[in-house]
Amino acid sequence: MVKVISSRFMVQGSKFKEQSSRFKVSVSVKVPLLSLIGRVGVGLFILLLASCGQPQLPTEYKQSGEWPKIYPDYVNVTVPANIAPLTFMPDNPDVGMIARYKAGDEEVIYADKMQPTEEEWHRLTEKARGGKIEVDVFTQTDDQWTRHKPFCIYVSADSIDPYISYRLIAPSFVSYEALTINQRCLENYDESVIYDNILNSFEKDGQCINCHHYQAYNPQRMQFHARQFRGGTVLVMDGNMKKINMKNDSILAAGVYPAWHPTLNFIVYATDKTFQNFHINNLNKIEVYDLASDIIAYDIDKNEVTNLENDTTEFEVFPCWAPDGKTLYFCSAHFEYQDTAHSKNVEMRNRYQEFRYNIYKKSFDPATRQFGPKELVYDAAANDQSATLPRVSPDGRFLHFTSGKFGYFHIWHHDADIWSLDLQSGEIRPMSEINSSDTESYHSWSSNGRWVIISSRRYDGTFTRPFIAHIDANGKGTKPFELPTADPDYHRQFMRSYNIPEFMRGPVTITPHQFADILKGEATPVKYKE
Repeated sequence: MVKVISSRFMVQGSKFKEQSSRFKVSVSVKVPLLSLIGRVGVGLFILLLASCGQPQLPTEYKQSGEWPKIYPDYVNVTVPANIAPLTFMPDNPDVGMIARYKAGDEEVIYADKMQPTEEEWHRLTEKARGGKIEVDVFTQTDDQWTRHKPFCIYVSADSIDPYISYRLIAPSFVSYEALTINQRCLENYDESVIYDNILNSFEKDGQCINCHHYQAYNPQRMQFHARQFRGGTVLVMDGNMKKINMKNDSILAAGVYPAWHPTLNFIVYATDKTFQNFHINNLNKIEVYDLASDIIAYDIDKNEVTNLENDTTEFEVFPCWAPDGKTLYFCSAHFEYQDTAHSKNVEMRNRYQEFRYNIYKKSFDPATRQFGPKELVYDAAANDQSATLPRVSPDGRFLHFTSGKFGYFHIWHHDADIWSLDLQSGEIRPMSEINSSDTESYHSWSSNGRWVIISSRRYDGTFTRPFIAHIDANGKGTKPFELPTADPDYHRQFMRSYNIPEFMRGPVTITPHQFADILKGEATPVKYKE
């Protein structure tokens, strides 16, 4: 009787865990002999018998000059030492596999799926910190073993923030009831729900949540927005929560796309009137656009909101602070309505491809809370491009943004890529080292400025997944790696998109039901200041 633990996946609420697929002698699972042979193949079955429960690397094989085709693709990626274990499997699940991780005198060997335990993985990363983990992969087809070209997983000495948060949403944006804000520990596989949209959705009364955001990566200072039923902006400050009604006759709508000042109780928002169209034949299935948009500022202490940019021929969006809090960046597109025979919505549907967003900035005095005039930073329209989602590195040197052919909702544009602007030298370039042939959209910096996380559709063109890349002191990135999961096949079976991934210094500790109770209550209306 062969003693083996087979791969098993468990879902418990929003947390998932995985039993190891490594073959061991400590646990006995009775598997009929013919069934086992049929599942693993004769060659692998004999190899398992010879190994006394632990897989051994094949001694007879043909050598390939190509790297193995594995999922996720972790070939020659760079990772932080405190990341959760990287698991992988053959891209073709019908192919047998034995693989080895090796760093110094530490090694682990797994069959079927590479799934090291946290203890095994962190022994390897500690050995390889500042160096590399060597990876050998052998695959089996028709009893023939092939050893593929070895590759490395480079382990950076730069750590990464322990948590990220994101929205989980169906890719079509048609149904928003099954929508949550989740948080995930990057050092292991623990995931939990911050807020669940269904807690305040009843029959015909639906709710949508968006725009979660933190002040300086601090999970104790958080905000997110709920629209429609029991809508409002939820603000958390050091355990104190309140619900704000930011709607006012003097502004377009409630605030979205928040940018919390790094040190002050002061948040800048975009405010807009948003519509979306669904295409039948267009490769970009959905187009989201504004009929109008402005930039507003909210003084938390005074509960006052004021317009910062509200030119009717400018469509301002995506505010972002420099890390010193003395400069506000944002995007704006010039557009003038011309069709007087139809509604603005009709004209916008006909002309949405004309929108080209540029990047601007305004100086800010933290002492007086006064802004300077608008200044052009990058004229994307002159290059027949549209630049959105500016994000400045924590050292203030690099500004990353998303660039596409037109518009601002680049998550649905397959040509969207991440670009970099060196604020010292003025150099602007596409980050080809981290981009793919498909959509790269939302992105954010780690608190130490050595990692970026991006929403990418590089695997299937439909679902956005989080990918992480190292950024060195000169702004150069490495090949991104997909967010590790306990079962390497998890994301190929997960029918949700990760939206707005944000780094955090720790977890949000307020429960989903506490947030729901706040949303069920009355909102405090803001005051408008000229």
